[in-house]
Amino acid sequence: MSGAGTYEVPDGPLCLSGPLPRPEAGALPLRGDLAHIALAGTHLAAHYVVPSPARIGPADAPMYLQQRDDSRVMRTLGSGTPIEILDVAGDWVWCCLGPHGPAGYVKADCLAD
Repeated sequence: MSGAGTYEVPDGPLCLSGPLPRPEAGALPLRGDLAHIALAGTHLAAHYVVPSPARIGPADAPMYLQQRDDSRVMRTLGSGTPIEILDVAGDWVWCCLGPHGPAGYVKADCLAD
C-alpha cells in the first residue's frame, strides 16, 4: 500500500548509549511493551513491531491518547490518511503516522476496508 514506510531492521547487536528523556505520551510509537521497529536502536521496549499499513476510512477519525472513548483526542485524522498499525486490541488499533509519531488509538471500524 502506498504511504507505508520502509524501515531498516537493525543488524547485529544493539547498543543503547544511556538514558533519554521520556517522550511525552503519544509523541512516539513507543509503549513499555511495544515500539515501532525504527526505534530499536534508540529506545528500549520489550518487543519491536514492523507496522502494517492501513488507511483511515471514508470519514475523519479521532486519534485518542488511550483506548477509551473518554480519553483525550490528540488529533483528528482525515479520511484516507495513511497510518501504520502496531497493535490491535478488541475494537481499537494502536497506530502511528510514522516512526516519529504521533501514536495513539483509533477505533478499528474507522479504518478503510
